[in-house]
Amino acid sequence: MPERKPAAKVPARPRGEHEVKGLAFRDDGEAEQEAPAPPVAARPSRRITWQKLTILPAVLAAVLIATWLWFEQADLDSISENALSNGQVGKALRQHIELTAISTFFVLIIAIPLGILLTRGAFRKTAPVFMALANMGQATPAIGLLALLVIWMGIGEKAALTGIIIYAVLPVLSNTIAGLRANDPTLLEAARGIGMSQLGVLAKVELPLAVPLILAGVRTALVLNVGTATLATFGGGGGLGVLITTGITNQRMPVLMLGSILTVVLALLVDWLASLAELVLSPRGLEVRS
Repeated sequence: MPERKPAAKVPARPRGEHEVKGLAFRDDGEAEQEAPAPPVAARPSRRITWQKLTILPAVLAAVLIATWLWFEQADLDSISENALSNGQVGKALRQHIELTAISTFFVLIIAIPLGILLTRGAFRKTAPVFMALANMGQATPAIGLLALLVIWMGIGEKAALTGIIIYAVLPVLSNTIAGLRANDPTLLEAARGIGMSQLGVLAKVELPLAVPLILAGVRTALVLNVGTATLATFGGGGGLGVLITTGITNQRMPVLMLGSILTVVLALLVDWLASLAELVLSPRGLEVRS
């Protein structure tokens, strides 16, 4: 007799499933589907890490210490000593910080309200005019703008501050307008639909959503102000530009290096502080988490 081949083993079907005419069916209620595992809650990420708080300040501190040690060992002539003695360095640094802080304050109280106004109603049509004026202010060479202001206002801190403010209005103004225009219209309509006034929508919906872009513009303006303030010396405004111009005109490299290093360190420090403020003040709900 021919030898029988063993029958092919039919794979076992899941519980509650059976075959009818070659098709698989599952009876209702016989086998419960496995519930998907609950999603694991994402651990909230820290906005400010220890690297953000320590790396750049440590580098800047190392640069300042190295500069100080170099000046302790350097053999300065009488002209360099006169330029750096009697608290001249501290006075120039204080004036530079004052110029930066005051100009930034006026930039904020001018550019942000103006940007809000240019996104409201009939004022939207005038936005291109004001943007063109702001572009002209920044497109003009800073030293030329300062010279014109000195001719108009005279030598002093007032002309220097006016020039710095005109030069730094553009980033804050453009970012304010862009941030408010980028808001989702459906969100604004929903806010009005629940009975919020126009002022309430602006204060509680539009501005919080536009905060990241506005803060980015403020950060740019701060760094611009630190750099532009070095030119205030040509208008009698003081600042670290005094050390730089003294080093150039008298051909004294130590004085020039000190003024340049302090300006760079101050610009990086201001940018670092602005980046921390940007992280802290941005609404947490706008963060994108992976």
